[in-house]
Amino acid sequence: MAISEIGLRRAQAVAWRRYYDLTKPKVVMLILFTALVGMLLSTPGMVPFSALLFGLLGIGLASAAGAALNHVVDRRIDAVMERTRNRPLPSGDLDAPHALAFALGLAALSMLVLGTLVNPLTAVLTFFAFIGYAVIYTLYLKRRTPQNIVWGGLAGAMPPLLGWSAVTGEVGTFPLLLVLLIFVWTPPHFWALAIKRRDEYARAGIPMLPVTHGVSYTKLQVLIYTLMLLTVSLMPFLAHLSGLLYLVGALGLGLGFVYHALRLLWTPGDGHAMPTFGYSILYLTALFAVLLADHYLRVLLAGP
Repeated sequence: MAISEIGLRRAQAVAWRRYYDLTKPKVVMLILFTALVGMLLSTPGMVPFSALLFGLLGIGLASAAGAALNHVVDRRIDAVMERTRNRPLPSGDLDAPHALAFALGLAALSMLVLGTLVNPLTAVLTFFAFIGYAVIYTLYLKRRTPQNIVWGGLAGAMPPLLGWSAVTGEVGTFPLLLVLLIFVWTPPHFWALAIKRRDEYARAGIPMLPVTHGVSYTKLQVLIYTLMLLTVSLMPFLAHLSGLLYLVGALGLGLGFVYHALRLLWTPGDGHAMPTFGYSILYLTALFAVLLADHYLRVLLAGP
């Protein structure tokens, strides 16, 4: 094989890898996990294979599209932040027109899959979640208000509801509680990272809370939201939608989050910001895993 052909194939491989990076795959995986939990909680039996497969595919494509569009809109901001300067657009590996076409193509494919192979309700809810994140949050809220992540987080809280509706074709109380849980979880999760990256956000002109109100105020808000999260996490049990296993897990994980929020508050500067951020991801993943375990334990105890 000629050297030029080898070089071309390597360049193509790099390009496709960068398109993959546009989708923020780690974030999409967490979204799909919470959507899967919503699916599994919606029924005591097996989830229909078509709803499982095409529901996750459509939700994943929409999430990837939102992430890619976020890359396009934020490319100038990403270029001045150390955390993001090596992303596909600011690094020069991809250009904005190709990335935009990729994002819109994924969004269209997502709507096609959900609308024809799942159900119209899930397609509509997913579309509004996509608009909420990629347009309302990224284009407007992120650049206008220090409360950006609070209201913008609603779009990111939707996956359990999307998973539930993909199986049932309707909206239920349980997935709405899970939406509320993720909605309240998002600010302390993201503000911990923002405390660590506050200088970068300041250079980029993004009014994140630690930039506009200071680190001490943001730490206090993290603690307040973490206490709110502990309360909200008990609601599935109080509403008789989950059992004792979930209650124990929610209390243990929630108190762990409060501990980290207190450590963050008491530690000077940003010394405990990243451990708090890391625990927040562990918290959400473990809490949803406990939800599933509790669900299937209750199904097992209920018998045939």
